[in-house]
Amino acid sequence: MNSPSDSNDLFPTAVDALVFVQVAVARPLRSLFDYQVPPGMALPVLGARVLAPFGNSKIIGVVLGHDRPEDPSRTKQLIELLDVTPALPAELLDVARWLANYYQHPIGEVCGNLLPTLARRGKPMTVPSEEAWVCAPDISPADAKATIGRAARQIELFDYLYSAQNKPAGAESSPTALTTQQLKDAGFARALINALLEKRCIEPRPQVPGSTLINANPKGLELTDEQSQALNALLKDQHNYATHLLYGVTGSGKTEVYLQAITKVLGSGRQVLVLIPEIALTPQTVARFRDRFGAAAALHSQIGDTERLRIWLRARDGLEPLLIGTRSAILTPFKNLGLIIVDEEHDPSFKQGDGLRYSARDLAVKRARDLNIPLLLGSATPALETLHNARSGRYQQSLMVTRPGGAQLPSMRLLDIRGVRLREGLSPELVNLIAKHIEAGNQALVFLNRRGYAPTYLCGSCQWQACCPDCEARYTLHNNPRTLRCHHCGRRSSVPAVCGGCGSASLIPIGAGTQRTEEALAERFPDTNLIRVDRDTTRTAKRLEAQLDEINKGEPALLVGTQMLAKGHHFPAVTLVAILDADAGFLAADYRAPERTAALIMQVAGRAGRAERPGEVVIQSLHPTNPVLTSLIHGGFSAFADTELEHRKTGGMPPFRPIAMLRADGLSPTEPEALLRTMVSGITDTFAAEQGLQILGPVPAPMGRVAGRFRAQMMLTATTRKALHGALRQIVTTAPPSRHGKLSWSLDVDPYDTY
Repeated sequence: MNSPSDSNDLFPTAVDALVFVQVAVARPLRSLFDYQVPPGMALPVLGARVLAPFGNSKIIGVVLGHDRPEDPSRTKQLIELLDVTPALPAELLDVARWLANYYQHPIGEVCGNLLPTLARRGKPMTVPSEEAWVCAPDISPADAKATIGRAARQIELFDYLYSAQNKPAGAESSPTALTTQQLKDAGFARALINALLEKRCIEPRPQVPGSTLINANPKGLELTDEQSQALNALLKDQHNYATHLLYGVTGSGKTEVYLQAITKVLGSGRQVLVLIPEIALTPQTVARFRDRFGAAAALHSQIGDTERLRIWLRARDGLEPLLIGTRSAILTPFKNLGLIIVDEEHDPSFKQGDGLRYSARDLAVKRARDLNIPLLLGSATPALETLHNARSGRYQQSLMVTRPGGAQLPSMRLLDIRGVRLREGLSPELVNLIAKHIEAGNQALVFLNRRGYAPTYLCGSCQWQACCPDCEARYTLHNNPRTLRCHHCGRRSSVPAVCGGCGSASLIPIGAGTQRTEEALAERFPDTNLIRVDRDTTRTAKRLEAQLDEINKGEPALLVGTQMLAKGHHFPAVTLVAILDADAGFLAADYRAPERTAALIMQVAGRAGRAERPGEVVIQSLHPTNPVLTSLIHGGFSAFADTELEHRKTGGMPPFRPIAMLRADGLSPTEPEALLRTMVSGITDTFAAEQGLQILGPVPAPMGRVAGRFRAQMMLTATTRKALHGALRQIVTTAPPSRHGKLSWSLDVDPYDTY
């Protein structure tokens, strides 16, 4: 099939001659589909959505070309033209083609990823009025309370609205309406809004779409010399492409550099995109940016479809100056983007784990380069690829090694627990140290990246272990409610009273998770406020926010948690961070495991000593002489990176050689490997030798079965990225559909993990 045309006509006219278009559809198919434009229909512009027949159904597709097919007689006619202007602007069409080519993914599915859900369903791409609310006229708070009764949260919502719109005497403007999203951000659920509406205490007042009013020149904090140098380096290139790495220790004030850089860009009339890794960080991050600039839009997976479409379109039209979002926000169009910031750029959350497996950080580099704007990558523990690019001169680098206000970096030391009897994962020396910090009126954070009560539940008589029947994994024992859970497929089972192997009642939990550690600490410190933060205790953003507010009161407390506590939080009262099980990450088979573990240790260590109180970090270890761990403790992340990059270079791994992972799964233990073997059968030994291509596998995946499906994998690596992509194109061009029968396969270019 011919390549799509790059021409575009923004003013289509109706056609009567025989005209054809090439359409991408959201199916796992690697070709475009030819359709005839019926007489009288306007010629679809590139990027427009169309409704077209597809087999026995109808489908929404995106026009990517105007070209005559080899056999016009076999083409069907379009049913409807949904857009007279591009749904996907020219820049996003270029992004779509790049994503499809780089990640070897079907172009139709790529276009589907770029469009908001409602747009994929054919909804009009116009900015809808924003739902907003005011108090009913002539109703006072006393009247409202009489109507509402004893529903305390409904009264809180009414009072919040009443305060927001209550104006001084003589004000002539209409009451200020608050949008549904603003009320949700303030902690009020939609059910509360509906309840007040039903009681006629509030009424709707839709907002007319308009540009968000923002304070483009707020007053910032006084910068340190390091912060000023980093800001000046970035602003020097504010009208040209350059990727800047802001490599600053935790608590060094990277966010203030972001805020002042944003101030400059907004002041010039351009837009800013800020990417953050976790939904859990979104409320506090958005709140901080809104405090500084007065407004900021947010995009993440908990935003509803209507709100997502509205923000997407407003950013496209230039009506949202500042957008903060998680990974998928990088797919948003902008009218006049002037800066992209990727905070915690090393975080694995920026890599999509299924479907189109793109890296938001790497796509940010591509978009910044195409738009000729600066990109700022911030981290205390940069990805080794990023650090390598900075050291080789591809990226510019600014170092920030001190904390503003004289706050000292925490001291770090290893606690040798070889031969020490632990209680629920805690050594006696560590418990005494925790007591010392609590008695001094401070907070202590106990970090264990394993939720649940115990990772293993076994029989003391015959060593039988409770395992998930659908996965090659042990069940994790949870309390409250007491269940066995698989953390891979989500399956739950009741806790057996007797052994499934020998019938013995001597079943015991082995190892400790956050629940068990919390239980042990509660017993040892009964009068201390104990706050556990993991996925089991923070199922909603509101719950997490309440926990963070409790921590930030600064009163003596014990914090127990997983990596949810490690990222981006400012806990001024924490003076001790205790890390219970750091060894496992350094011993895992995946080549990135040491990097992930080192980054996590440094991130959680950074929660200590962030104010005037000195901080201390203690790491329990059964392998205290591990050279990777000791280099991290004594030389910091840079020393660890030096060592690890040498290992990567010797082993021929990224960033020195590009890799890709082919994975397959099915109901048979042998078919996934057979499928992978067939897929690479067209790669000859001669071609592989010429291109420096290595094919490792196929082999069973380290976890060979998940959710009842057997898994196999294969790694491909080459001396150059061009050679690797040449081989991948050859493989996917001849491969069967990614989902066919009982088998499926996927391709992951630049994988974040190899297990």
